[in-house]
Amino acid sequence: MKIAIHNNKKPNTLKAVNYLYKNLKQSGFSFDVEHPDIVITVGGDGTLLSAFHHYADQLDRIRFVGVHTGHLGFYTDWRDYELNDLIRALKVDSGQSVAYPLLDVKVTCNDKRPVEHFLCLNESTIKRLGSTLRSNVYIKGKLFESFRGDGLCVSTPTGSTAYSKSLGGAVLQPSLEALQITEMASINNRVYRTLSSPIIVSSDEYITFRPSVAEDYVLTIDHIALNDRQVKQIDYRIADERIRFASYRHMNFWHRVEGAFIGSQDDEDGDR
Repeated sequence: MKIAIHNNKKPNTLKAVNYLYKNLKQSGFSFDVEHPDIVITVGGDGTLLSAFHHYADQLDRIRFVGVHTGHLGFYTDWRDYELNDLIRALKVDSGQSVAYPLLDVKVTCNDKRPVEHFLCLNESTIKRLGSTLRSNVYIKGKLFESFRGDGLCVSTPTGSTAYSKSLGGAVLQPSLEALQITEMASINNRVYRTLSSPIIVSSDEYITFRPSVAEDYVLTIDHIALNDRQVKQIDYRIADERIRFASYRHMNFWHRVEGAFIGSQDDEDGDR
């Protein structure tokens, strides 16, 4: 098994990384940052997102393992004080994994730039710099609404706990094959009307945004910002590719949600 370690540069992370390199090597593992079988991310969710985009062209053969060294790690199953347990799990690896849907983003521009495709783990957004976003929204090729507001967000089920949730979106179980549209400060009056509610779209449908002509669009793909596109059309659908996590003890999704946003209910339960 070939392993790559992808990490941030924080002191506690570097300490964990040094420990992993030393002990994985002693356990007989080899390292290959170009074509690994397992990518261990050490840091937090931002580190995992960075690793995902770095290895996006090898998703059919790579599994990810997340080690959490910060305050909140939604994609990470292991803590930095559990590295020996992780190494033991790697030693008896049998290829087990859990896979989650990804977002396929196709961007068409008004200039001569070729059509671009991106894979997205959490969400993609479109905004304008200092101006109202005006965009027609289509679902499966049919006009649904004409949006006016700060911006629009399309998220995956796993991304439903990130930016989309802060916009009032629903939290989706990640095994669902669905996309979600959430609005950013939509304008609703006698002239302009939108649904003004999160929209969940099934896997057999797709979403299209056709914004008005402008040169100040900011398009994001997870943590990556693109601000030099004269966007003509953006198409979103469930990608053919999946992200796979090595499921040595992959944490239950609702347990993650409870731990991240609610906290332990032990005290409350004990008082009943």
